[in-house]
Amino acid sequence: MVRYNLLFFVRNLLSNKRSFIINSVGLTTGLACVLFIFLWVTDELGIDRFHENRAHLYQVMMNFENSDGIFTSEGTPSILAETLKEEYPEVTHAIGSTIGFGMPLFTLSPEDKNINAKGLFVDKDFFEMFSFPLLRGQKESVFEKKRSIVISEQMAVNLYGSLDAAIGKSLEVKLFGPGQQFLISGIVDYMGEESSVQFDFLVPFILFKELLGDAHLSWGNTGPRSFILLNPETDPEHFSQKIKGFMLTKDQNSNASLFLRRYSDKYLYNNYENGVQAGGRIDYVKLFSLIGTFILVIACINFVNLSTATASKRAKEIGVKKSLGAARKSLWGQFMLESVLMAVFSGLLSFVLVVALLSQFNQITGKQLTLSLNREMLLGVTCIVLLTGLIAGIYPSFLLSRFNPIPLLKGGTDGSGSGPSTPWLRNGLVVFQFAQSIILIVAVLIVSDQIGFVQSRGLGFEKDNLVYTEPMGSADLESLLFRIEQIPGVVEVSSTNHTLTGLQNHTYGVDWEGKNEDDRIQFEVVMANYGLIETLGMNMKEGDSFSKDFGADSTKIIFNEEAIKIMGLKNPIGKKINLWGEEHQIKGIVKNFHFQSLHEAVKPLFIVLRPKEANRLLIRINKGRERETLKAIAETYTRINPGGTFKYRFLDDELQTLYEAEQRVGTLSMYFAVLAIVISSLGLFGLAIATTERRRREIGIRKVLGQSREMIVLLLTREFAKPVLLSVIIALPISYLVSQKWLSGFAYSIPLSLWYFLGAGLISLFIALLTVSSQAMRAANINPVNVLKEE
Repeated sequence: MVRYNLLFFVRNLLSNKRSFIINSVGLTTGLACVLFIFLWVTDELGIDRFHENRAHLYQVMMNFENSDGIFTSEGTPSILAETLKEEYPEVTHAIGSTIGFGMPLFTLSPEDKNINAKGLFVDKDFFEMFSFPLLRGQKESVFEKKRSIVISEQMAVNLYGSLDAAIGKSLEVKLFGPGQQFLISGIVDYMGEESSVQFDFLVPFILFKELLGDAHLSWGNTGPRSFILLNPETDPEHFSQKIKGFMLTKDQNSNASLFLRRYSDKYLYNNYENGVQAGGRIDYVKLFSLIGTFILVIACINFVNLSTATASKRAKEIGVKKSLGAARKSLWGQFMLESVLMAVFSGLLSFVLVVALLSQFNQITGKQLTLSLNREMLLGVTCIVLLTGLIAGIYPSFLLSRFNPIPLLKGGTDGSGSGPSTPWLRNGLVVFQFAQSIILIVAVLIVSDQIGFVQSRGLGFEKDNLVYTEPMGSADLESLLFRIEQIPGVVEVSSTNHTLTGLQNHTYGVDWEGKNEDDRIQFEVVMANYGLIETLGMNMKEGDSFSKDFGADSTKIIFNEEAIKIMGLKNPIGKKINLWGEEHQIKGIVKNFHFQSLHEAVKPLFIVLRPKEANRLLIRINKGRERETLKAIAETYTRINPGGTFKYRFLDDELQTLYEAEQRVGTLSMYFAVLAIVISSLGLFGLAIATTERRRREIGIRKVLGQSREMIVLLLTREFAKPVLLSVIIALPISYLVSQKWLSGFAYSIPLSLWYFLGAGLISLFIALLTVSSQAMRAANINPVNVLKEE
C-alpha cells in the first residue's frame, strides 16, 4: 500500500510540476529559516547551563530605593558573601568576585614581555561552585596561597607553548600597581561561548580586598559581586525573602534590600525596571522564535492554498478510488503521506541550504554556530520537519478525502457546499500571510531608523577620532601622557576610570545644604585627570574645568546639569557639598552628556580629580592623520613598555556595541521580512496560476463577447487585491502597537510617522499586484478559440 501511494505521489508531482516547485521552494525556505533560528535559540538558551550546580547556584542582587524609584544593582559589599555563609546554614558555599565588575585589563609579564589580559578576582570556593574544567591543578588547592594564579588554556599555550610547561611557573602580574610574582597553580578552560564570563586568569579575591583597604569592611561600599550555592533542600524563594532585610541588620542607614537571581538566568534575564525583572536577551529569543514560526506558517499556508486550489485536478482520481471501495481513512492517509514526503524532501534541501549559508549567518549574528549532527539536533530537526508536514497536510487531506465520488466523476463538485474550491479559506490565509509580512516590514523600517537616530544623535561630547587604551607596565602615567601629548597629530590627551558606555561606579554619599533627609539620590562617579573635559569636547555650562593653572583641585567637584537640577541648588558655583565625609567645593557645571545608551535618560553625575585612579587613556587625534599618529603613539608606548603591544579602540566603535543587539535584530528582521514577502508572493503566484487555469473557459467566453484584455486583467487582479488590502488594514494597528512597545525601551526615540505604516502597506500591495498581474496578463492573452475547442 505504501509503495502504491508513493507511486501516486511521484505521478502527481510530474503532472503538477509548477505546484511542486512552488511548494518545495516555499517549504525549503521556511524550514531553512527555522533551522537557522533553532541553532541560534539553542545556543542562547545553552549559555551558562554547563555548570553542574546551576539548579542551586545564585547571585545575590540588591535593590536600592531612590527618590525616583528602585534601582537594581549587581554590586554588593565585599564582605557580603562570606557573611551570608557564616550566618545562614542554607548557604553551603559563597564567594565574592569581580565577575561582571568592568575591571580594566591587567598586565602579565612573563620574562621580557608585557601582555594585556583580562583577570578576575575570585574566592577559594570558586571551582566548588562553578564548573569551569581545571585542566591542571586541584580545585581544592589552587588558591591555597595568596599569590596563586590560575590561567586559561589559551594563555598557557601562548606564553609557554603547552600546559605542562606552564604549570608551576612564576609569573609577574601588575594589579593596580607594581608587579608582583605569582605562582601558576592551575590551568582552566573558560568554556568559550558557552559561558557569559570570559577571562584570561584568576587570582584570589583577598587581593582585591587589600586593594580596597579598610573600605572593603564597609557595608555602604558596593561593587564586587556575591554568589552563593544553596543547600539542595532549600527553597530559593523562601530564602530570598529571608535575606531581604539583611542589609538593615548591618547598616541602619541602608536603603538596600537583597534578593536572589539564578546564575544561569544572568545572561538571558538581565534587565530590571523599578526592582522587577523586565526581560533582557530572552526577549530576542522569543522574538526570533516567533518570527521563525511565522515564516514556517506562511510556507505551510502556501501548501494548503495550492493543494485546495488544485484539488479539482485530482477529482476524478478520488472519485475512481472511492467508487472502487477506497475508504475515506485510506485516502486521508495517502494525502497526509504526500504532505509529509514533501516536507521531508524540503527538509533535506533546507539542511543543504543551511550548511551552505551558515558562515554568513554567523557573521550576522556574531556567533560561531555549528551544525553538529548529535542526537538532540537530529531529533529537533526531525520533529520540526514532520510537524510541518502534518500541519501543512491536515486540512487538504481532510478536504480531499471527504469528496462525494458521484458528482466528482461527472466533473462537478461533491455537493457539500465546500467542494474542491474553498475561496473564503484561501483568502483568509492570504490575509494572514501578508499581515505578518507587513508587520515585519514595518519593524525593519522602524528599527533601521531608530538605530540611525541613536548613532547620529549628539551625545554631549565629541566621540569621533577618540582613541582609548589601558596602559600597562611600570611606566609612570603622567610621563606617558606627557610624551603622547608631544606627538604630532595628537590634539588632546587625558585619562579617566570611566568607559562612557554604561554605569560604572555610583554612590549615595553626597550631602548638601537643604538636602531632604528622605532623598536617596544615586550619582555616577567619574574619576578624572586634568584635561578630561577638553579631551572629550564637553561644554561647561557654568564655572571652570580642572586645570593645572589654578593649583590643586583635589577638593573641587564638577556636577552635570541633571545633578544640579535634582539637588535643587541655586547659584551652585562655589557652594560646599560633603562627599564621603569630606568637604568639596563645586567648581563647575558640565552640560549633560550621555554616558549610557539612549535606552536611558541622563542621570546625575559628578567628576572629581583623581589622576592616580584614572587608568584609561583617552587620546584625540587629528582627522586624516590617524595612521601615522597611531603608529607614533605605538612606538612611544612600546619604548616605555618594552615587550608590550599598544592595543587601542576607537570610542565610537565601543559606543556602537551598546546597540549591537538592536543592530543584529534589525539586520535579521530585514532578511526575514524579505523572505516572508517572497514566500507569500510565491504562494500568491501559485494561486493566480491555479485560478487562471480554472477560469480559462470563462476568460475565453468573455473575450468572444468583446471584453478587453485590460478589463480581464483588472478582473483577475482585483480578486487578489481585496485580501491583500484587508491584510494591510489588519496589520497596521498591530504593527503600530508592537513598534510603540519596542521604542518605549529607549529614553530618546524617533516619532512614529504615518509613512512607516503606509509605506509597508504599499510595498506589500505593489509586490502582490506585480506578482498576480503577470499571470493575469498571460491569461488575458489566451486565444479564445483554442480554449473553446478544448471544452
